[in-house]
Amino acid sequence: MLTALRIVQALLAIFLTILILMQSRGTGLGSVFGGDANVFQTRRGIELTLFKFTIGVAAAFLLISLLVISKFVA
Repeated sequence: MLTALRIVQALLAIFLTILILMQSRGTGLGSVFGGDANVFQTRRGIELTLFKFTIGVAAAFLLISLLVISKFVA
């Protein structure tokens, strides 16, 4: 059981990383230092769907991580 949870956790971590990298399109190092004038941008369409899906995968990763920790402690 613990092995299966660890495999799911690893897959969710990889998938979450990919989703986060997909969201950061169009941002470069110039925007880190204030080079970008657009401070607020509304998400629409596929960007909003991707954002919500990322939140769902992050929540699933958190729950699986808590399960793995609870199996370790018990």
